[in-house]
Amino acid sequence: MKRSQNRDTNRRQVSDRSAQPDHYAALHEGFRWQVEEYFNIAEVCCGRWARAAERERSAIKKIAVCIHQTDAKGISHTYSALQQAADALSHVLAALGVGRGDRVAIVMPQRFETAVAYMAVFQMGAVAMPLSMLFGPEALEFRLQDSEAVIAICDESSIENLRAVRAQCPALHTLVVVGATSGQGDVDYASALAAQQRAFVAVKTKADDAAILIYTSGTTGPPKGALLPHRALIGNLPGFVCSQNWFGFDGKENATSDAVFWSPADWAWTGGLMDSLLPTLYFGRPIVAFNGRFSPELAFSLMAEQGVTHTFLFPTALKAMMKAFPRPHDQFKFTLQGMMSAGEAVGDGVFAYCQEQLGVTVNEMFGQTEVNYIVGNCARFWPARPGSMGKGYPGHNVAVIDDDGHECRVGVPGDVAVNRFDIHGDPDPIFFLGYWKKDEATQAKFTGNWCRTGDLARRDADGYLWYEGRADDIFKAAGYRIGPGEIENCLIKHPAVANAAVVPKPDKARGAVVKAYVVLTPDVIAARACFMGEQTQFDLKMISELQAHVKSRLAPYEYPKEIEFIDALPMTTTGKVQRRVLRLQEEERFKKD
Repeated sequence: MKRSQNRDTNRRQVSDRSAQPDHYAALHEGFRWQVEEYFNIAEVCCGRWARAAERERSAIKKIAVCIHQTDAKGISHTYSALQQAADALSHVLAALGVGRGDRVAIVMPQRFETAVAYMAVFQMGAVAMPLSMLFGPEALEFRLQDSEAVIAICDESSIENLRAVRAQCPALHTLVVVGATSGQGDVDYASALAAQQRAFVAVKTKADDAAILIYTSGTTGPPKGALLPHRALIGNLPGFVCSQNWFGFDGKENATSDAVFWSPADWAWTGGLMDSLLPTLYFGRPIVAFNGRFSPELAFSLMAEQGVTHTFLFPTALKAMMKAFPRPHDQFKFTLQGMMSAGEAVGDGVFAYCQEQLGVTVNEMFGQTEVNYIVGNCARFWPARPGSMGKGYPGHNVAVIDDDGHECRVGVPGDVAVNRFDIHGDPDPIFFLGYWKKDEATQAKFTGNWCRTGDLARRDADGYLWYEGRADDIFKAAGYRIGPGEIENCLIKHPAVANAAVVPKPDKARGAVVKAYVVLTPDVIAARACFMGEQTQFDLKMISELQAHVKSRLAPYEYPKEIEFIDALPMTTTGKVQRRVLRLQEEERFKKD
């Protein structure tokens, strides 16, 4: 009975927020950037909170990172502990020859030492280069060679791959290893830090100085290193606060937040680093870290046990959670105040699930490594529309432009772009410094003062943007322009579908036809297995059912002429579907035929 009341309360709160006046125009027009000449990410994310703990005894237990463990009690680390460890590591790195501007690779999952590494590198004026622990040797070698990283800080998740490629990376002279595999590296993290227990005098960096070199996912070509300045964190903050429904702040002067943040997003990627770890620490709140495999059960149990109030969950994660736990409050006790999602459109089915079952309106956001957190929603202060990317966040001058750099008319698709200057004519701090050693690629990113994202959208009469897909994801079939997102969203609504990706299949007569790759739900897969030798008949029936499902909801030319069942879709490590992989596969098959 109590859980049912909680669900009803949550739904009323969502409904009440949706009925609130639209404050978007006032927020956007009244926002002004405040960027000091000197600014350092480590100082604002850790140093100031550690000093506050020294001044105020009541703040001494202020938690920075809470390690979630499924088989044991969580371990909490304070901001004071984070600063002390960062100081020690900075001394270690300095003794190893790391100087201002040097690239230091950080190849670890969500763990306390990862946060320490970032703070240590930032306060030295060096450049942190996050690399995913999921990268194989080839991916690591390319990035380490291209960046000329001098040191890699790693743990058991990546040491073997790093050892395999270090001979091909002449600039990489030292491996600092965390954990049980420390003997396989050059420097043992724990013992090295233990010998350096003294404060580190932070370097005074300018806001424009380089802080992060993060490589794009390479979904449209070879990865490029995007060089981000310290000020980029400031540029991210309006979007973070808006997408997290003000992150627990009530708007009153000196009001404190009760927010606890968690996201499964890897801290090696923009979504995990700039949308999760750093903004949470900037506001002096706890972030939950979990080093393990994601599952819907894990997500709900973690949020319940850790008291998570704010989260960032990829659409693929939300889809899995919706399928696995249609009524999660029947089994888990959790209360969310804000949720952001990005990477793909969530679709109205997931949107409704979040409102009705999770008790929160999901705020969809759009950005990319080079210019992150530029478009999105904030259900607390302006109405979110299911399926919409939202509007340009306060501080960002966003438009949909054509090939010549002119703003497109309402309803006309174009390239989502953000201007170097906000609506008041002030420089926008969100911008990257450029692509590492690729000046031509940097210049090609811009048309005048407009930075093109390469993602297509259309703007409605109220200023909301509606995603059309990557420029290279859009295709024509029988003369019709097809965007995969709408078809995929429609397929996901069918109870038998866990996930789907739509690509063009080359066709001699029509140029291309719509093809869908579909991942079935576990229940349907189990039922399919029971058909033994009659699986072909099962598949044909299911294909016909899915085609009819799409036909009844979308335009006749949008239904998939061909459907192929697949165990799992190819994904980037940031959780995006790699349609390019499937498209190339279809092209290769066509050539062979």
